[in-house]
Amino acid sequence: MEHIKFTKMQGLGNDYIYIDCLDKCPDNLASLSREMSDRHTGVGGDGIILILPSSEADFKMRIFNADGSEARMCGNGARCVAKYVYDNNLTNNLHVTLETLSGVKHLYLKPGHDGLIESVTVDMGLPSLLTKEIPVDYPSDTFVSKPITVSSNQVLVFTAVSMGNPHAITFVDSFDNINIEDIGAKVELNQMFPDRVNVEFAQILSSHEIKMRVWERGSGVTMACGTGACATTIAAVINGLTDRTVNIHLDGGNLNIEWRASDNHVYMTGPAVTVFTGIYKRQISGK
Repeated sequence: MEHIKFTKMQGLGNDYIYIDCLDKCPDNLASLSREMSDRHTGVGGDGIILILPSSEADFKMRIFNADGSEARMCGNGARCVAKYVYDNNLTNNLHVTLETLSGVKHLYLKPGHDGLIESVTVDMGLPSLLTKEIPVDYPSDTFVSKPITVSSNQVLVFTAVSMGNPHAITFVDSFDNINIEDIGAKVELNQMFPDRVNVEFAQILSSHEIKMRVWERGSGVTMACGTGACATTIAAVINGLTDRTVNIHLDGGNLNIEWRASDNHVYMTGPAVTVFTGIYKRQISGK
């Protein structure tokens, strides 16, 4: 029997299981994520996030989705990592650097009245619209306001953006007749996206407000997606729908996203919450 200490955390309902791997890390991480993420037989979550030592930043983050696939970046997860390392006295700095598969991210921490971290601003870096970088299998440098055939009787217009991971955003008038599960699953696996894709559905409320729902590759419908909120803001700006600073309303709460003109970096500000801690007892045969 293997005993794995964990902390359940969530950012706007985007819930992951966090494991401190600074000294030791479990084996077979894809399998572990599938086991622990199961909401009936495991801890329950959108996946696991490992906090590891780094040679190029203060800490390193690895993310495994609920289906066992590894993700490159998660904005909500990054904020929770920042809260974890500060609240658990692994750092006393309010500026933390975090190594991810999408590069080193800078995080700026804001403590609450109790001294624990309440919210975090993440410099998400530069977005990319280049099809070869997202990636999108399409004979053009960008994929902006292009149609995708979802089914024999449904074609939707999407804009593709990379925030270190691939996103396809479609703008809708309302969510009343949008089947997030059906469309999200089909677009995620569309052959146009060789690495699969996260799918965002966005309703423009004003020049500085967007309502958004998300289908995350490898996890399905989630209550929030930080990189998805960033990608949706980029898509809205380049399609002339909003200003560069936007409040994104997600099922789990709100994020403030700024695509800063001075450096073209995307800055995401939102909460991070610790839910509970525990020990997961893993059968040796599960390794």
